[in-house]
Amino acid sequence: MATTPSLEYIEKTTKQSVDASVIWLHGLGADGSDFVPIVDELPLGGSPGVRFIFPHAPVRQVTVNGGMPMRAWYDIIGLGEGGIEEDTSGLAEALSHIVELIGGEKERGIPAERIVLAGFSQGAATALYAGLQLEQAPAGIIALSGWLPAATEIKPLSGLDDLPIFMAHGNQDPVVPLRLGLDSSRRLTDAGFRVDWHEYTLEHGVCMAEIEQVGKWLKSLLG
Repeated sequence: MATTPSLEYIEKTTKQSVDASVIWLHGLGADGSDFVPIVDELPLGGSPGVRFIFPHAPVRQVTVNGGMPMRAWYDIIGLGEGGIEEDTSGLAEALSHIVELIGGEKERGIPAERIVLAGFSQGAATALYAGLQLEQAPAGIIALSGWLPAATEIKPLSGLDDLPIFMAHGNQDPVVPLRLGLDSSRRLTDAGFRVDWHEYTLEHGVCMAEIEQVGKWLKSLLG
């Protein structure tokens, strides 16, 4: 297990030599180990080596879950069909963690344009938020069963409107309603982003077809 000054994370590489990184953020109440097995399922054969970073979010009280302490990138105050009420100060803290993780990858020789942000559920929301606030755009963003936080500032940075975004959602999701994902996709598309949107027949989770599509998208993005 590797560490940054503030976050522990699990690391997995597809080859001994790597020239790209994916920082993958887990969902509410999970930890970094949740999506480690997905690496071996991604169809990345023939692509350059990729280092996957799976950080563990800090433990904090989560209002929507009765104040129960759990790993969370920030506090969620309310969640439902009407939208999601989020702790904006917590989002700022999450951004600082992502900046730190990206900085660690840069120190290891991976430039920002070869770093992808990815996540599931709250991790997807965090990846979208962070990816649009960074001073230098990442290679791309993968957001699975997530949403674009209302506090996200979509600002005009050089080349940011060319930032590729992969979004996928289950059309029977009872936790993060499909409408929230669709609304987020439309908001990004209306702002000029290239959103690759996919829907699957499942609830709050991922399926093999989705994993295969993520792998193809990553392979196309990273070469």
